[in-house]
Amino acid sequence: MASAVSAAAPAGRPPATRRATPTWVWALPPVAVLALVFLYPLALVVQESLAPGAYAGVLASESFRDALVTTVWLAVASTAGCLVLGFALALVIAFVPFPGGRAVAKFIDVFLSFPSFLITLALLFLYGTVGMANGVWTDVTGDAAGPFRFLTTPWGVLLAEITYFTPFVMRPLLAAFSQLETAQLEVASSLGARPLRIVRQVILPEALPALAAGGSLVLVMCLNEFGIVLFTGAKGVTTLPMLVYGKAILESDYAAACVVAVVNVALSVGLYVLYRGVSRRAGA
Repeated sequence: MASAVSAAAPAGRPPATRRATPTWVWALPPVAVLALVFLYPLALVVQESLAPGAYAGVLASESFRDALVTTVWLAVASTAGCLVLGFALALVIAFVPFPGGRAVAKFIDVFLSFPSFLITLALLFLYGTVGMANGVWTDVTGDAAGPFRFLTTPWGVLLAEITYFTPFVMRPLLAAFSQLETAQLEVASSLGARPLRIVRQVILPEALPALAAGGSLVLVMCLNEFGIVLFTGAKGVTTLPMLVYGKAILESDYAAACVVAVVNVALSVGLYVLYRGVSRRAGA
């Protein structure tokens, strides 16, 4: 038996081992899917935007400049409103005991799955031209029309975006508050610190990374928001996504639409890179 084994395995040659599959082979399928689903369409958009004179014509147009300014100020104002309102609501839910507090916190997770146009429709039912608020006003006063007409203005878009995106700020804040040691709050309270001082000196520093994460997410999402602006029917409110829709669908000017889309993508990616750089320096 020993001689048979020695004959099968010649002396001085190590036993055959099975080679492991290189790790890059396993990365090929997801990279191929990503390239087909995302990179290839994006490359087509960039290629279409390189038509002769496309960038010069779009960037020099007044409609593009107005859309860019409107997009930026709406995104910044919505983000600021979401940060203030989200921080205040998260404080109440996390540190003020009230019946149903856990249910409200769970509802925040469910709210994140709602489509943006659903919230806009709800606001239209409440404050639209024929909404509930105007209906109550006309019933009480006898006027022919109610006074609530702000939903078709930039302020209506701002209200809808703050309403929809505030939970995206609250969610990371509630997670950060759940990890905050209550002993710090008790010590500060025992030393005579008032609630506002505790919030400013104890809670707010711990919440800054969560505020940065939620605020950056809301800012990028507001820059690319389309459904809210479309469903509010706001007159004169043209953002970059709405301009892409108008150029591509209404005017069939695909080169100009691709130029606006490339600028919108570059703006979003640039803000994300800036946020990552700031968060790394801050140690977030």
